[in-house]
Amino acid sequence: MKTLFSLLLTVGITWSAAAQPDIDRIDQYIANAQRDWQIPGLAVGIVKDGEVVLSKGYGVKALGKPDLVDEHTLFAIASNTKAYIATALAVLVARDSLSWKDKVQDILPYFELYDPYVTANTTIEDLLCHRVGLGTFSGDLMWYKSELTAPEVIKKIKYVPQAFGFRDGFGYSNLMFITAGEVIREVSGQPWSEFVKQTFFDPLDMKRTITSTNDLKAKGNYAMPHKPYEDKQEVIPWVNWDNMGAAGGIISSVADMNQWLLANLQAGVFNGDTIIPSDQQDILWTPRRNFTVSGEDREKHPGVQFRGYGLGWGVSNYGTSRIISHSGGYDGMYSRVALLPELNLGIVVLTNSMKGIGGQLALYIADKYLDNPEKDWAGEALAKRKKNEEQAKPITQSKKKRKKKTEPTHAPEYYAGTYSSGMHGNVKISSQESSLRMEFENAPALSATLTHWHYDIWQINWDETHAWFDFGTVQFLLDNNLKPIGLKFDVPNHDIFFDEVDLKKIK
Repeated sequence: MKTLFSLLLTVGITWSAAAQPDIDRIDQYIANAQRDWQIPGLAVGIVKDGEVVLSKGYGVKALGKPDLVDEHTLFAIASNTKAYIATALAVLVARDSLSWKDKVQDILPYFELYDPYVTANTTIEDLLCHRVGLGTFSGDLMWYKSELTAPEVIKKIKYVPQAFGFRDGFGYSNLMFITAGEVIREVSGQPWSEFVKQTFFDPLDMKRTITSTNDLKAKGNYAMPHKPYEDKQEVIPWVNWDNMGAAGGIISSVADMNQWLLANLQAGVFNGDTIIPSDQQDILWTPRRNFTVSGEDREKHPGVQFRGYGLGWGVSNYGTSRIISHSGGYDGMYSRVALLPELNLGIVVLTNSMKGIGGQLALYIADKYLDNPEKDWAGEALAKRKKNEEQAKPITQSKKKRKKKTEPTHAPEYYAGTYSSGMHGNVKISSQESSLRMEFENAPALSATLTHWHYDIWQINWDETHAWFDFGTVQFLLDNNLKPIGLKFDVPNHDIFFDEVDLKKIK
């Protein structure tokens, strides 16, 4: 779960079939970058010309413990799951089980968006290229740490507000891929996870790849997620993503992911069997949404001519080369996959920290195979890295603006009650002495104690650590008679948008 611009790998490259990189040098560079970026553990896979040339782990599975990462260590690949979902639908299209232009509502009658026309005309293809009109990451709080099932989440999408015209913009939507997963279930008669296992994992010999955190202990050898702070990192628990698994639930290793890369780079053929129909792969890799290539883009990646998004894949170019790529962000883990078809080169980077080093490592590796001049992508990115400071600014400003020695309009018990919205269900506020308790009916893991901040605004003290957010406040909205009528959240972060929560007091 990252920002839009981190979803696409735009690399400046020129083709050179004669390049024969020093794998030992690449290996040492990765090890140095892992140390310099203070990433607890990562794993990297490289495939070239139908062969695995690197499949290795670096660092530890969890800080404070000696267990080392190896090529079979499991990580969340998060949104790199989307390529599997899009390809699964491509297989169903090849089997004539459905077509790309089929209407989603004809398959899932309960599917409904913000507008009747959009609902009736959204196709399978629309689900996979982020153009239905929803904002980037909009509605993600409906599924995040929620106990709702995937169909229950889908039935709430109608409450998510429109951000732009139908097929007239790009809004990265996990909700549409959750919907795609249920389309697979309805058309194939199997849950998306079982269909993907039988269609890809089994024939590609991806024996350790799973689709639920519930299977981690049985598999063993898995990394632990880490949350980075300004001056430290903390091991955090795995978070179950089963209800949004089709958008980001696959858990894999670089050894297994190398098999997936090989199949994709060999026109869908693996060990003589066609896993991915080549004509459908062409469709997946054709951009449906194109992005403006700015002067900054050209300066950073000389020669880039286009950037766009196909079906479950980001697509870019430089000269005669394409880069088919995606990134993934999970609670405490990041991933990156990059395919360079004209070079028959594939790269996968899995990390157990929320630090975006995958793109830089992929750039370095690509340059080596292209015999490009040496460039320290990871070092330059580390020198410029201001992400933590930028994330802290709104929090710092909010804290500085606190008005001390103020009192709430009412005693705590006066704010108690049930607040509700279509998107987020019921939230119960109860009083306990000088503080309040907040409980999301659909997401008990988001429970918190509220302590007075200033005026009618209360600080949120979460019961558990959350990867994407920390400090936050909630304001009790009052009517003209000073009666509580709603809640307004301010939880600064870049992915889980609490500002969409519009809760009205119902009792």
